[in-house]
Amino acid sequence: MKAGIVLSGCGVMDGSEIHEAVLTLLHLDNKGLEAVCIAPDMNQMHVMNHVSNEPAPTEARNMLLESARIARGAVRDIAGVRAADIDALIFPGGFGAAKNLCTFAVDGPACAVNSEVERLISEMIEAKKPIGALCIAPALIARVFGKKGLNVTVTIGNDPDTARAIESMGAVHKDCPVHEAVIDEAHTVVTSPAYMLAQSIKDVDASAGALVNGILGLLR
Repeated sequence: MKAGIVLSGCGVMDGSEIHEAVLTLLHLDNKGLEAVCIAPDMNQMHVMNHVSNEPAPTEARNMLLESARIARGAVRDIAGVRAADIDALIFPGGFGAAKNLCTFAVDGPACAVNSEVERLISEMIEAKKPIGALCIAPALIARVFGKKGLNVTVTIGNDPDTARAIESMGAVHKDCPVHEAVIDEAHTVVTSPAYMLAQSIKDVDASAGALVNGILGLLR
């Protein structure tokens, strides 16, 4: 079985959170699933200096090229991936999920989702194939499902402001500890908090493991 991993760049402040992405890849490999790394072939919203946490306004980076750093070069343009190519779809967190894959970081509940990301999620919904999301990435899941009038249940941990924003998009938010996952069996969606709550990389490992186990349960 194959699991698509949608990346948004390389680095927590402007792309995919590297620990979340790599630990998800590790758990998939340990469970015998083939990972297919995927990213949009377009520039990030902006580039952040990860030492100063300040924007680097003179720099531009492409999500596909940056994601290849995590995927060791084996990354596919999302425009060429269909739900028929994979059995599950997973979104690691990092601000790239809320800046590049959608505009939640800027626009909140009124956010727009990248057209190819929305297309692939919609195909997965239609095919009733599992979708997983870590950290802040459930926000974009909530947006796509909400536009379809589907009240998906997700978690970003327990932050009340973010939970309210997610619920305003039509989703149901459920508080969840970092080492567990929320499984919406009716909509085949699994979410876990990861670095929304994690205090260390071992917490992220537990979160990614809970998410992958949840996905496997829906695939059986």
